[in-house]
Amino acid sequence: MSPLFTPARTRGFLRATAAAVALSSLPLTIGCGASDEGGGAEATAAVPTGFPVTIDNCGVKTTYDRPPSRVVTIHQHPAELMLALGLKDRMVGTAFPDSAVLPELKKDYEAIPELAEREPSFEEILDAGPELVYGGYGSAFAESEGRSRKALADAGIDTYLNREYCGRKQVTMKDTYDEIRTIGRIFGVPDRADKLVADLESRVGKAAAEVEGEPGTPVFVYDSGDGSAFTAGGKSLGTELIRLAGGRNVFADLDDVFGDVSWEQVVERRPEVIALYDYAGAGSAEEKKRFLLSQPALAGVPAVRNERFVVLPLTATLIGIRSAYAVEDLARGLHPESFR
Repeated sequence: MSPLFTPARTRGFLRATAAAVALSSLPLTIGCGASDEGGGAEATAAVPTGFPVTIDNCGVKTTYDRPPSRVVTIHQHPAELMLALGLKDRMVGTAFPDSAVLPELKKDYEAIPELAEREPSFEEILDAGPELVYGGYGSAFAESEGRSRKALADAGIDTYLNREYCGRKQVTMKDTYDEIRTIGRIFGVPDRADKLVADLESRVGKAAAEVEGEPGTPVFVYDSGDGSAFTAGGKSLGTELIRLAGGRNVFADLDDVFGDVSWEQVVERRPEVIALYDYAGAGSAEEKKRFLLSQPALAGVPAVRNERFVVLPLTATLIGIRSAYAVEDLARGLHPESFR
């Protein structure tokens, strides 16, 4: 850590930030509380309805006395989830965008400062003065890079990690809905969360109904790799999305969220469709497609021979609001005849 950010200085910085935020809002609070009954100071100190809230996230218990007002998101899917819940005013920084933001969220997303192109350093996080850091991948809180959850806690900053990286069983759409509702509780907007979940459930239900009864099309997920293939395993949300869309992940037996498999295994499992995960830093979807089509060893694979590819933004295959959209995109790619 930089000498400028000793634990004592960090705590002082955070206290000063919190005080500045409180002072900046004081006139408004007093003005609103200056009713016939008085009691402005009591209104300011009142605990918001539904609080305190205690959340156990990946084994880290946090009690929120009131909704966090300054939040940094690391990775794109937590940012989009917060924006979809109407929490733009709580966000003081984002980091690591890896695909185009949903059009309806783009303006709000671009209005928030971007702290770093990838994961921000510990010092960059401190500079933003957050009360909470919400991470999308486990790397958000990499101990080797000095920003572990403990290090941030020692600096007076709460943390929340996307539940897909809590090391549990296979991730499903229920986990997506639970994630949204949990974030809704933390920020005191449970009604918004319930409404968003209902909208996403409806979207998934309509897509799944269109392909109901269709045979499960074998699908290979290609994330990246040339010597071997990096693919989605059985514990990934991708496996659930493929199932809901009328398909079957040919590597659902891989006991992990992601993992490496050999090209010989890909050939043996004869996928009929290849889902290309598209994100910054791993080559474009077109580059991945050209690579697969250029490999003589893959020429006999039905998906390659028939050039059946479905492109999915990586953010659409993770716990967040995009997964519901991915079900429809996959269903159309696997069973186009059902949507004519």
